[in-house]
Amino acid sequence: MTYSTLRYVDARQLKEWIHDDDEVALLDVREHGQYGEDHLFFAVSLPYSELELHLGRLVPRPAVRVALYGDRRTEHVVAAAARAMEGLGYSNVHVLRGGIEAWKDAGFASFAGVNLPSKTFGEIAEHIYGTPRISAGDLHALLKDGARKVLVVDGRPVPEYRKMNIPGAVCCPNGELALRIGELAPDPDTTIVVNCAGRTRSIIGAQTLINLGVPNKVYALENGTQGWYLADLPLEHKSNRLYPKDVSAQDRDALRARSQALSRRFEIPIVDAETVRSWVRDETASVFLCDVRTDEEHGRRDLPAAVQHTPGGQLIQATDQYVGVRKARIVLCDTDGIRAPVVASWLKQLGWNVFLLEDADGLRDLPEPKRYEPALRHTQDLPLAGLSEFLKRNPDALLLDARPSLKFREASISGARWTTRPNVSMALAGHADHPAVLLGHGKDRLSLLAQELEANGFADVHICLVGEGFPHSAGLPVETHEHMPDEACIDYLFFVHDRHDGNKEAARKYLEWETNLVSQIDERERDTFAIDH
Repeated sequence: MTYSTLRYVDARQLKEWIHDDDEVALLDVREHGQYGEDHLFFAVSLPYSELELHLGRLVPRPAVRVALYGDRRTEHVVAAAARAMEGLGYSNVHVLRGGIEAWKDAGFASFAGVNLPSKTFGEIAEHIYGTPRISAGDLHALLKDGARKVLVVDGRPVPEYRKMNIPGAVCCPNGELALRIGELAPDPDTTIVVNCAGRTRSIIGAQTLINLGVPNKVYALENGTQGWYLADLPLEHKSNRLYPKDVSAQDRDALRARSQALSRRFEIPIVDAETVRSWVRDETASVFLCDVRTDEEHGRRDLPAAVQHTPGGQLIQATDQYVGVRKARIVLCDTDGIRAPVVASWLKQLGWNVFLLEDADGLRDLPEPKRYEPALRHTQDLPLAGLSEFLKRNPDALLLDARPSLKFREASISGARWTTRPNVSMALAGHADHPAVLLGHGKDRLSLLAQELEANGFADVHICLVGEGFPHSAGLPVETHEHMPDEACIDYLFFVHDRHDGNKEAARKYLEWETNLVSQIDERERDTFAIDH
């Protein structure tokens, strides 16, 4: 495939594709920072630097209709991504003519931030359901008073919770609430407050408990930990109060009946393994098989290999990180019949075609997504311990630091240059006769970068994996790059990035952005959601 054979779609046609009845994978192939500053509402971020690593997971059906885009500065990246996809057998790839600028010129909106559909949905859901909420000040007074039993539940994943949390809060990710809230709050007189870092997961978590019919009073903490911080209240850090791992067997039948009642309310269809196998075999639809349980449970490998881990709360909060094809079929499973129905109830309201799997064992003959491995001809590994000696033997070697740009900006080995896959063809033009050393943390990502170098004529490439103590641990001269401008750090999203790090103005801007999302979408985007009050 050459530049002249790219197939294009114009902005107005792409808008129709997004809202018609057929599947479409709308992929922004710029780096994460570029995507997060300005992108289409339903776009999925799949940076060219990691394209092949996640393509099979996000876009499992090669015949699906695909639309790629970037901006005027990244036309070469979009073309390269299109060629890479066609080389992997994707037969229906198109490029948005004129990029995101043409989209905006056609009168369509673009957005900053991430996980936009889910966050916009949360704002709409709060309004339609009338989800009860409590301010940080009122919660603080309630906790201080002590006259009423109060449980604060943090609905985020454990790593996020450990960064900062409301004092005394217990971590129970939203996808686990249906199974574990009874263990956390056995007394119906306990008031439950669900929080996250901002708004969406507070709302969805609280409304989940209300939809399930728990007897407790339930509130969403307005504006989450950011609202708490803006009220000048102290947060805890590195807490370890986690949800109970075990739920008594005698309670499971009642919990299952409660979740299944919710499934019937939202008319979630149940499918058997043979039906799912026929969907996958016939390749008539994109199918995502999702295990909504915890990391620990998925790690037991008691479900077929084709079923991917998509923790339930995050699947609702960040569907675009797990499902790259709009109008695809999402098939959920767990091993208890309690969590999947609740997750399905929200995904259906988000506008997805969602199903509950009756028998996962029948899918054991389905293969898991293939792991991409570049066919490298001129690349070999170089241990960090041998780097110094290698540089003595090869003083003309290019040191290419592929760690995150902000890490490079803090410090690198003297003489290294920051490199990412989209920049190889331009930044390293004319240097292919030099040996090249790629420095970074992940072998898979560095292998893609090595593939790019080889495609640009490099015939002596070395991959050198480094640890967290790098570059100081390498025993070589070190320099900083404070002069490196933010706009060069295309992999990092600066959009209110320090809202959790002492910048109250950034926190206010983020909350304002989140609450204003609903006013920015058009009627067709709004109609994607189907909230059932």
